[in-house]
Amino acid sequence: MKKETERERETGAGFGHLLPIQVRFKDIDGVGHVNNACYLSYLELGRIAYFQEITGGKVDWSRKGIILARIVIDYKEPVLLNDEVYVGTCCSRIGGKSFDLSCAVIKKKNGKYFIAASALSVLVCYDYEKAASMKIPPAWKRKLAGRKK
Repeated sequence: MKKETERERETGAGFGHLLPIQVRFKDIDGVGHVNNACYLSYLELGRIAYFQEITGGKVDWSRKGIILARIVIDYKEPVLLNDEVYVGTCCSRIGGKSFDLSCAVIKKKNGKYFIAASALSVLVCYDYEKAASMKIPPAWKRKLAGRKK
């Protein structure tokens, strides 16, 4: 996973898609910050919103779609209940049947953006009717390439 520059860390730059996230009271653990498991849910929300933009929201998920094959998260600093939080998402690799999304949980503090956690997701295109992986549809590939980091 590419290590972000200091400027990217301070601004959240480099992500073509930012989704605001509402931190809920149930997300907070006993030491007062967002529990690490909640980051997966935040990243999922960002991934879904990003992919809906890529596909125009016109996917019959019962026939063809994507499967999350792998995710790696690096936690950098805690997120608290009243923090202003976003998930940044961009495509960082396109293969034949899979692609990578670089993602981050970003918080705004004193007018600056800080990456609280960075993640790399590997997604595989999947044909549910054939129960097999499939090539990335050309239309998806073009749109992913247009948003590649």
